[in-house]
Amino acid sequence: AGGGAPARRRLLGNAAAVAAGTALGVVGARHLRRSATLDVERSRAAVRLPPPTDPAPPLPTGVAPGFHTPNADFYRVDTALTVPRLDVDAWRLRIHGLVDRPVEVSFADLLDRELVERDITLNCVSSEVGGPYVGTARWLGVPLAPLLRSAGIRAGADQVVARSSEGMTIGTPVDTLLDGRDALLAVGMNGEPLPLAHGFPVRMLTPGLYGYAGACKWIVELELTRFADFDPYWVRRGWAREAPVKTASRIDRPGPFARLAAGRVAVAGVAWAQRRGIAAVEVSVDSGPWQPATLRPVPSTDTWVQWRYDWDARPGGHSLRVRATDGNGDGQTGERATPFPDGATGWHTVAVTVT
Repeated sequence: AGGGAPARRRLLGNAAAVAAGTALGVVGARHLRRSATLDVERSRAAVRLPPPTDPAPPLPTGVAPGFHTPNADFYRVDTALTVPRLDVDAWRLRIHGLVDRPVEVSFADLLDRELVERDITLNCVSSEVGGPYVGTARWLGVPLAPLLRSAGIRAGADQVVARSSEGMTIGTPVDTLLDGRDALLAVGMNGEPLPLAHGFPVRMLTPGLYGYAGACKWIVELELTRFADFDPYWVRRGWAREAPVKTASRIDRPGPFARLAAGRVAVAGVAWAQRRGIAAVEVSVDSGPWQPATLRPVPSTDTWVQWRYDWDARPGGHSLRVRATDGNGDGQTGERATPFPDGATGWHTVAVTVT
């Protein structure tokens, strides 16, 4: 106050200098991020994945197009504000905690081990009934069970806590990693190194568990511990400690509120119950009797199944709903439940108009 025009000019000049410095800082930070991204992209481009020791069999005859989800379309649920950029040559995975022999491996060490290739469906617990957070890819990776056993798991260890480079923690029951399922440290996805957004250079996959309980991206650490001693990130926020995938099904076509021509209409979609498989899918029109859909073949119980039902559509407004039965003979519940705390339930329903 009372400074007059010179003081105001000095104030404006100082403000301009601060603004210019801030702008330069933002530009500099963006430049550094772009440079880091380019460096990691070059690093990824230089990766040459060896062929699998145990390749996935060809998809069965009769599988429809779209069985594998393209990498660019595969769903993402991130907790990192920006995609981590890890130097593949500097990357290390440390296995420690309740083990007899702590282990540390490099990316090159992983590629020197037995690599297996598997078709696995992965889905997120936060997906609503009929939601998009599910996809199937052909993954290339190192079986996790032998690596854990090589560290000497101590008695009492019932949880593996995976940590990502940005500090995310994911807890997985030890039993599920040792029971014979294809739990992997994945290095490849649909024939190429993992995309940056999907965990490059290495991510964890556990068939039959929702992602938050078995699919850590940008993984750098595995700690053997006990559920009684540590709650990982999502468990501290009220989600269930153990998260087996629930039986689910989805109508992909026709889409919601579609306008269709009268006559024969193909109703189609996918259903999944990883580790149990799908035994049957049924469709109901306007809450009428359940009718069996045709199931296409699958490579294993760890993937979704494609299904189709031919409907004789008549003019008017209609509702279509779907339900599945898993390989154990247990039917998908129609009771609606939200994703929290251990996965959504209910029958997916779409409304259409036939003209």
